[in-house]
Amino acid sequence: MDHSGRRPTLRSRLRFSPVELRFGTSGRRGRVVDLSQLEIYLNVRAELEYLMSLPKERGGVRAGEEFFLAYDRRPSSTQRCPAFAGRGEILQAALRAVQDAGLRPVNLGVLPTPALSHYAWRRGRGGIMVTGSHIPFDRNGYKTLTATGELSKEAERPIETLSHRLREHLLAEPFEQSLFDEMGMFKTGSAPAPAALANGVTEYRDRYLSFFGAGALAGCRVVLYEHSAAGREVLRDILSGLGAEVIAAGRSEDFVAVDTEAVDEEMLSRVDRLLAAAPGGVQAVISTDGDSDRPLFFSIEPRLRRIRFEPGERLGLLAADFLGADAAVAPVSCSDAIEIALGERAAMRTRIGSPFVIAGLQRESEKGRQRVVGFEANGGFLTGSDIAHDGRTLPALPTRDAALPILCALAASRERGLAPCELFDTLPRCHGASARLADVPRQRSRKALLRFYPARADVIEIRFSPGPVAWRGETGEFREARPVEAREYSVLREAASRLLSPVANGASVTAMNFLDGVRIRLSSGEAIHLRASGNADELRIYAQAQSIERAAALAAAGVQEPGGILRRLLEHSSQGEAGT
Repeated sequence: MDHSGRRPTLRSRLRFSPVELRFGTSGRRGRVVDLSQLEIYLNVRAELEYLMSLPKERGGVRAGEEFFLAYDRRPSSTQRCPAFAGRGEILQAALRAVQDAGLRPVNLGVLPTPALSHYAWRRGRGGIMVTGSHIPFDRNGYKTLTATGELSKEAERPIETLSHRLREHLLAEPFEQSLFDEMGMFKTGSAPAPAALANGVTEYRDRYLSFFGAGALAGCRVVLYEHSAAGREVLRDILSGLGAEVIAAGRSEDFVAVDTEAVDEEMLSRVDRLLAAAPGGVQAVISTDGDSDRPLFFSIEPRLRRIRFEPGERLGLLAADFLGADAAVAPVSCSDAIEIALGERAAMRTRIGSPFVIAGLQRESEKGRQRVVGFEANGGFLTGSDIAHDGRTLPALPTRDAALPILCALAASRERGLAPCELFDTLPRCHGASARLADVPRQRSRKALLRFYPARADVIEIRFSPGPVAWRGETGEFREARPVEAREYSVLREAASRLLSPVANGASVTAMNFLDGVRIRLSSGEAIHLRASGNADELRIYAQAQSIERAAALAAAGVQEPGGILRRLLEHSSQGEAGT
């Protein structure tokens, strides 16, 4: 008991200030140093309580059922890390939460996120993927799956209510009865991850061997940049099983953070070195991010033996065409190449993040579309319906996948007798590129972008030309702005014009979209999209132009130091605060 005669609680004994683990774009992400097992446990328990309240047809789970878990190769996923205040063993915290919820945890080991999803959903079961995805080494987190799909954004609010309630309960428990010590780690100490089943990776591999068929990639020769990707072995096995010659390179036992949207000079140099060490005749260098739900694709210009990064959205376009999609859903961060290439098959744009794209897949299916797919600027590809091709059927997998778009691009290249770089050249000349400023708190990024937003929250897009100033909501038609609205919107346009003037080459602002961040269209056909990352403390810029080089230059202008677009945006925000 303490000096007042009361029994000490866990809250009174904690020797750190807990940092709540929040939902990001998809799943929960945070700094490893903040990820106590207490924090992981209570949030997983809250999410499981929510899933157990759902009917089975909406993805509900029931006590006594199997619940599947997997993880990426970040050390903190399964080990305690002295460099991060002894944090880690996130998988073990999630396993204990699953067990205490009355479910039967099953460890599937290191596995791509889409492989875990495929395995769990075929059995009508839920799952948890422990991963930080593409974000830096000092971050991690996890993503919970219902028994039928990903958690929707609508689920986050009731789950947060449950998390708050459980947090208060656990912190108020007598310390002697608590599972957790003063640092929020299990009192039982460090524990190894339980033995893993290999079934998940086998079923994922067989999914693509069955759909594409033996020999589908005969004659393809690729370098597989393995690094520390969760799917490095299974992707190699799929490619080899389909007849491709695979040259594995760049394996790392240390975790390597690979962001398939922000491919910088360091990444290009790394891939160039891998190609230089490979035999001749290589057609592409391929890879994925850490949990292998986002593809990375470099085509090779044969005569020059030079690599060319192919952004994920263009990979998605090729896959949509190869699969004969009649509806393709993509977020607002993708370029206009989607509408140019697909016409009426291009669905209404969504916010950024797989939960929003998945909601878009569902809307298109409800409209009667039969071959529904989705993809993101990062390349993650989703199938919202079963798709038949050459007498074989690929079952729906409505979650980001890295393997499918890579396989579609290589198969299409072989079928059409074109090198991958030639195949990509058949797509519209509308290219996207992106870059990021790291270590920018999300709250600061969002505050900096506020000066571009209209007063009315339901205004999703403003059109300045052609015609009079007009605006629309998320799903409605454009309506002409009233004089007072037009004056307000003109101020926003002037602010955007000043910010982009160093790179606009005299082009005027023709439209601004606020669906997710601020997307600014120019009369040149170019576009600049500014957005706070939903998963990490990063401020991002997405650029659209008619050439790869120009798009890359615009993205680079966003992050150059000093005086880049993003830095000036942040400095203006700071000056505004100082002047208030």
